[in-house]
Amino acid sequence: MSEPALEIDRRAAHWLQQRQFWEWTDADEAAFEAWLNESEAHRIAYWRQKATWTRTERLVALGPKQPELAVETAPRRRLWPMFTGIAAAIAAVAVLGAMATGTLLRPQDRMYSTSIGGRKTIAFGDGTRIELNTDTVLRARMTTDQRLVWLEKGEAYFQVKHDAAHPFVVMVGEHRVTDLGTEFVIHRGPKNLEVALLEGRAWFDRADRKLQSQSALLKPGDEVVATAGSMSVARKPADELANELSWRRGMLVFKRTTLADAAAQFNRYNRQKLVVQDSEVGRLTIDGTFPTNGVQVFTDAVRNVFGLHIENRGDEVVISHAP
Repeated sequence: MSEPALEIDRRAAHWLQQRQFWEWTDADEAAFEAWLNESEAHRIAYWRQKATWTRTERLVALGPKQPELAVETAPRRRLWPMFTGIAAAIAAVAVLGAMATGTLLRPQDRMYSTSIGGRKTIAFGDGTRIELNTDTVLRARMTTDQRLVWLEKGEAYFQVKHDAAHPFVVMVGEHRVTDLGTEFVIHRGPKNLEVALLEGRAWFDRADRKLQSQSALLKPGDEVVATAGSMSVARKPADELANELSWRRGMLVFKRTTLADAAAQFNRYNRQKLVVQDSEVGRLTIDGTFPTNGVQVFTDAVRNVFGLHIENRGDEVVISHAP
């Protein structure tokens, strides 16, 4: 029998509460990751609740400023008894905020996600297709009046069916990409985001009107790298862009790539992580094409090419100089 949706939502709320208000240990993280990976329903429930929580925090932050209070610093677990009251207050603010701004999840919103190493293709009724890469979460609002998606985390490739009357907009944090008849890929990392345009045109800017200087009209071959406070646009050769999209075929292509960067790429797709033990080894460069799940193929290659030592430690594979 499938797990009841109410129980999934309850567990998702429990994990969110722990991460917000409790001390968070490595054991907690491992248990949380295991629960997320049990089913797509778990991941969707958690990210939906997290998105609602984040928007509610913003609504609270925009409210009237309260007098500052002197608060004694205490271990995070002591905040737990306060959660019920806080949650109730935030829920009330969330409802009011939704009435005023429509920022909470709407009934027509759909959540899509992939696990580590997973891929998924979404086809919409307007002819638009989105391919999700590893460990990605995306929310979509596709109606007769709106074509709006949010890339919450990860990487996605977009093939957008152009409709001048209904622009296709991708929100990535405080940035957005507006389609002008386009194929593009977006990678949202921990500290920055990258947008590479393959075909057509797209408009890249900030949702905040005060920062509209951070905007650009992208043409094929353009790649934007943006952070909270900066933006740069560079041209990339077609073959280099094609290599970056090799994940669509389940492959990673390296061209004079450092072992440190190659390891970081593999770690996006695999639970068994590659660890490069020192910077000298990390600066060695490698060429080659490998399956995204080909950790052993890659480590065999670096052992044979560079004479490096490979040590399998279960959830880690350490690459170092030969002893």
